[in-house]
Amino acid sequence: MRLSHRGSRGAPVQHSPELLQPQTTVRRVKIAVIAHLKYPIGQPYAGGLEMHTHLMTRELRRRGHDVTLFASEGSDPDLATVVCPPTGEDLGDAERWAAIEAAEHAAYRGILDAVAAGGFDLVHNNSLHALPLRESGLFDIPWVTVLHTPPFDSLVGGIEAARPDMRYLAVSQTLAREWTDLIPGLDVVPNGIDLTTFPYSADPDPQAYAFWFGRIVPEKGLHLAIDAAREAGFRLVFAGPKLNPAYWESEIAPRLGPDLQHLGHLSHHDLAAHLGRARVAVVTPRWEEPFGLVVAEAIACGTPVAAFRRGAMPEILDASCGRLADADDASDLARAIRGAATLSRRACRDRVEAHFDAAVMTARYEAVYAEMLAEQAAPRLILSAAE
Repeated sequence: MRLSHRGSRGAPVQHSPELLQPQTTVRRVKIAVIAHLKYPIGQPYAGGLEMHTHLMTRELRRRGHDVTLFASEGSDPDLATVVCPPTGEDLGDAERWAAIEAAEHAAYRGILDAVAAGGFDLVHNNSLHALPLRESGLFDIPWVTVLHTPPFDSLVGGIEAARPDMRYLAVSQTLAREWTDLIPGLDVVPNGIDLTTFPYSADPDPQAYAFWFGRIVPEKGLHLAIDAAREAGFRLVFAGPKLNPAYWESEIAPRLGPDLQHLGHLSHHDLAAHLGRARVAVVTPRWEEPFGLVVAEAIACGTPVAAFRRGAMPEILDASCGRLADADDASDLARAIRGAATLSRRACRDRVEAHFDAAVMTARYEAVYAEMLAEQAAPRLILSAAE
């Protein structure tokens, strides 16, 4: 099944993928933001999607919108309406997977009931669950769904059952291409970061080290970062939550040594302090990373990046601020680490200011909201004139 964007009267809108531009003036809107429920939306963040959802909600409120964030326990109490405990990952356990499915279904059912009763102007769907998509057609307000992952079966099923005028956005051109068979012509709103949280650091620590941060799970590839940093001759400092005990025991614990330092799960303030002192950041996705917020955070601090050439990495990094290596190749990554460590820190900051500022990201979302609300209002104005 192939879908296309549709306006409020169902007419197909065909166009090529494009990066949406900000809009300067948008009226105050009452927005329901539906988060995914696996981890809290607040610091310390479990990963990039949690950080993105938190920052987007905060920025929308700062810009004057009335935003309700539906999220799991442990989320920022100043922003979130809590609906359930965090559901986490199943880690290959079929029984746990069934329990997660039941808990998430019940929680999203409650969210949809709250949205129906809440008097919202529109819904911003940031979840990865099929139920909100399947039931979106029951609402008479506009919906936008932001795609943060490549296609997977349950999400595809939800999209195939969603309202025909659902607006879809992707977070990178790379991700838009992965969805093109199902949703041609996806618009792109790149993720942004809070530049004040990740301040520029002109001078790295005299005791040179490489830095890795993220969820410590197989798909993030910390073990390859360790091997590459050692081969490149750099001490590796790393930070992040140990969310997969089996991976830690099999791949990380055997590699521990005096040239490694694990800082634990850090707040963004502490993370930025260590990141800004690093000579180079190492990013090792083992899948086609849809965006890669860690890259934007690193170069915001002035720290150049060595990364595997996967997913959106080539979109975020250019030759001024990073070096790319063949996927899963620790020796080639060691080469990239040595090369990236020589790059201009000022050029890194310049790139993130130009392309990945959260304020610009949020303004682009506002432009989408304004377009959807205008499309919804148009038939009403025509009907009113006819009467």
